[in-house]
Amino acid sequence: MLLDELDAAGGELKLDTSIHSVDQTDSGFAVDTSAGHFEARNVVVATGGLSIPKMGATPFAYELARQFGHDIIPTRPALVPFTFSGVLKDQFADLSGVSCPVDAGAVYGPRFSEAMLFTHRGLSGPAMLQVSAYWNETEAIEIDLAPGISIRDALQDARTQSPKTALSTWLGSILPSRFAQYAATWKGVPATKTLANLSNSDMDAIETALKRWRITPTGTEGWRTAEVTAGGVDTAGLSSKTMESQHTPNLYFIGECVDVTGWLGGYNFQWAWASAAACAEAIAAHQ
Repeated sequence: MLLDELDAAGGELKLDTSIHSVDQTDSGFAVDTSAGHFEARNVVVATGGLSIPKMGATPFAYELARQFGHDIIPTRPALVPFTFSGVLKDQFADLSGVSCPVDAGAVYGPRFSEAMLFTHRGLSGPAMLQVSAYWNETEAIEIDLAPGISIRDALQDARTQSPKTALSTWLGSILPSRFAQYAATWKGVPATKTLANLSNSDMDAIETALKRWRITPTGTEGWRTAEVTAGGVDTAGLSSKTMESQHTPNLYFIGECVDVTGWLGGYNFQWAWASAAACAEAIAAHQ
């Protein structure tokens, strides 16, 4: 379908072609490539970001943008799993494959109510991918392991109904069984006590542990698995209506190379298509 649209518009597709230089001329631009020399009134840069380099991702768009006076917001992997080191890495590897609903967020940014997944390297799943877009290195992330549940109320009810139940057993009713066994080992969680023997301070400690679990990732899995690139060509230097450079007429930047990052759910695809449509309509109107 895309190739048919290209043919209908009179376009040409050049594969295995390297771009050596892009220079502004009196009539537009001159582009020197391994497939020859081209001249055009307009140049549209739609070369993407740095995510998944094995697919051909390069910093070409940023280098070209700088050439024409644009600022680049520092880039980093986003919508990407977190990694951990040391004891946490080993513990999470033992829990690999376990998934549970959480409400999670970075120090700054929104919270996300999605699933969290333990992996051999750390934490993934939709919740963690979303949080990664707002996470800054060395910061902790806070996770509510029982979203929508008042731990104090739940413990009070369970203590009334089955006071002889061990806390470690009760944790299995809130968390996946393998994760419950791990949570029972946390400092401050009196897992060996029965519900009847829990003090108010015990219940406070349990609530804090489950509702405000704070851990600090070592990093992320990086560009190899990042679904998108955060950062890129500064939007302050582009028209929000046409995506045209405010420094160089008839030069456009669209899609992933621009500093626009969406949530999971197709937002980044939509941005790529919408910015392309806005750009195309603007160019067509001036032909």
